[in-house]
Amino acid sequence: MPPPKVPPDALSDEIGAAAHQASAQNAGDIGALIGRLDASPRAAATRKRPAHASATELRVGILLWPQFPLLSLAGLCDGLRHAADVGDQSRQIRCSWTILGVPGQSVQASCGVAVPVQESLSSECDYDYIAVIGGLLPAIPTASPRYQAFLHFAASLGKPLIGICTGTFALAHAGLMAGRQACVHPYHVEDWKAAFPALDYRTDCHYVFDGDRISCAGGISIVELTAELVRLHCGPDRAAKVIHQMTVNPAASSTHVARRHALGYGTADHDKLRQAIVLMEKNIGTPLEIAVIARLVDSSSRQLERVFLAETRTTPSEFYRNARLKYARWMLTSTDLPVITIAYECGFSDASHFIRHFQQLYGMPPGRMRKALQAGTVEA
Repeated sequence: MPPPKVPPDALSDEIGAAAHQASAQNAGDIGALIGRLDASPRAAATRKRPAHASATELRVGILLWPQFPLLSLAGLCDGLRHAADVGDQSRQIRCSWTILGVPGQSVQASCGVAVPVQESLSSECDYDYIAVIGGLLPAIPTASPRYQAFLHFAASLGKPLIGICTGTFALAHAGLMAGRQACVHPYHVEDWKAAFPALDYRTDCHYVFDGDRISCAGGISIVELTAELVRLHCGPDRAAKVIHQMTVNPAASSTHVARRHALGYGTADHDKLRQAIVLMEKNIGTPLEIAVIARLVDSSSRQLERVFLAETRTTPSEFYRNARLKYARWMLTSTDLPVITIAYECGFSDASHFIRHFQQLYGMPPGRMRKALQAGTVEA
């Protein structure tokens, strides 16, 4: 059974330690790094273990709701695949995963790809977790009634249930989230509040563990959750391998993980401020209006401005713009993109507007800043 709560938006220190130890002697060589992780005593034993259920440390049964996001399924299965075996092999040794449902049927993803059911809904329920990957909200009620019955049966056995993306909506519709906190994607906050006004939620994290209910916002967050499940059951070496195999190099990425790295992983004690900052970090390239951010964190523009002024001594608009400029400064040294492209990547409609604000904040235009950073005449 997983612990009642897991801190959001942070990989375990154990994962980081394992990854750092592996990379210290193999900087820049991802192949050697993965080999070192696979050579750890527990991982090396994988080569000699039989690939059957009794040898499996982490077993996940997966229920797909109609119109589910394919990325969530791929992220979960590929994370388990990297942890399950050595190298790039895909034997289900340390971990196993199975698509559950009605035999002979397939479930169509929102992108149109159909995924066949592999196993029926078994009364044995021989899984460590049952993961529900939800679909487009109008499709939530269209899943087979057998799915809800199976979830209630699994819950009666004390099996942890995972809601991924709108899978948490499916669990809530089944009455299985009462008294539990849910991780909800910011896009679906209003939908959640309308459908389940009495149920607690949060948007400022990748996932939430609340007893035997786990919820994940979806998207790239599924990699973070999968790594944590792997760490709990298979150890930090396996979790570090998942992260290194599946995380895109920040220098060539505009993911939220990369942005938080570039922006310094800023945190705040005030809950609404923290949620607002996360929304800003997630929406660098296409900035949200402050009124929209305020609504998403259940506040008003005036209230949010007071919080920002008290906590950061800047208005929300100034803070947001400075965060975008800080990310632009990082992109000047971590990419070869031209200044005009960086301007658009950071949410500025034209280069002159970007250059003017950049010079106001940093005292020099971005082109000169890039040369100074490369020459080492200013600190990166």
